[in-house]
Amino acid sequence: MEAIASLAPRKTVEEWEIYLGEQIRNLRIRANLDQVQLAGRADISLGALKNLEGGKGSSLKTLIKVVQTLGRPDWLEALAPHVAISPLQIMQARAAYKPRLKVFRSRRSAKGKAADSDTDGGES
Repeated sequence: MEAIASLAPRKTVEEWEIYLGEQIRNLRIRANLDQVQLAGRADISLGALKNLEGGKGSSLKTLIKVVQTLGRPDWLEALAPHVAISPLQIMQARAAYKPRLKVFRSRRSAKGKAADSDTDGGES
């Protein structure tokens, strides 16, 4: 996991929001669409699109709808490539799993608890 993190560019979340917003805006302009048209085609609000393009935060659903509408599903696939898990890794994970053990304690009646507290309190 550390190897993956060390390869990643050192951008903050805010920098990524701005960068993605700029790229969405560039795609929209290249497609010769204004914000109202793209928002309508993507079935999102104009405000949501403005927030996305302005780097002011957006939902994942909004990002997916806009990227698909602009004909760039490859962006989404690049963002989350298919991760294969080998059968050996599955077996190792199952072997490492240890179910929680249940602890059984005897149940005492309410009378027994009251009687114990009375005897403890009187010996001080």
